[in-house]
Amino acid sequence: MKLFDFFRHKKKQIKEEEPPIILNPSDDLFDTIQQEFISKATSNAEKIVRAFNPKYDGAFDYSIRSLNVLDSLIEDFSDFADVSDEEIIEDFCAQAGSYILEVARRNYGGVYFWEDNLKQPMLKTGLPEFEISILTFEKVKNRIVNGDEDNIPYFFKGYSECVRKAEKGNTVTFV
Repeated sequence: MKLFDFFRHKKKQIKEEEPPIILNPSDDLFDTIQQEFISKATSNAEKIVRAFNPKYDGAFDYSIRSLNVLDSLIEDFSDFADVSDEEIIEDFCAQAGSYILEVARRNYGGVYFWEDNLKQPMLKTGLPEFEISILTFEKVKNRIVNGDEDNIPYFFKGYSECVRKAEKGNTVTFV
C-alpha cells in the first residue's frame, strides 16, 4: 500500500448546505426583522439622548447638525477612556454608533443588516438602485482613540454626499 492510498480510499463526507434565506423588502419576515433592528438601534440611541440632552440643551434631535454635539460628547468621553473598562467603552460606542445610524436612517432612509465580521449593525441606503452602507461602532471607537482625525461630522458628510450623488449600481461602504 502506497503512502497516499489511505487518503484516496476515504470518502469525503459532503455536508449539504441549507440554501440561504432570501428576504424581500415586501416579506412580513423582512418587516419584522427591520422593526427589531430599528427598535434596538433607537433604544440604544435613546440612551444617549436621555443621558445627555439636558446637558446639551436638547441638541440630540437626530438632525445631521446634532452630530457636531455628539462629536463633542465623544471627545469628552475620550478624556475618561483610559480609566474606563472595556465594557463601558463598548457600550458607549454602541450607543453613539446607534445614534449615528438613526440620524442616517431618519434623514436618508435605509435598511438595517448585521455585519458578522465586525459584529455590528449596518445601514444600507438606496436599495435596490444603489447601496451606500454605513457602519459606525468602530468609527466611534476610533474617534475615542485617535481624536479629531476620526471626526464624526466629517465622516457623516462623506456618507451624505455619497448618498445624494449616488447613481444606479453604486456600492460604497463607510466604516
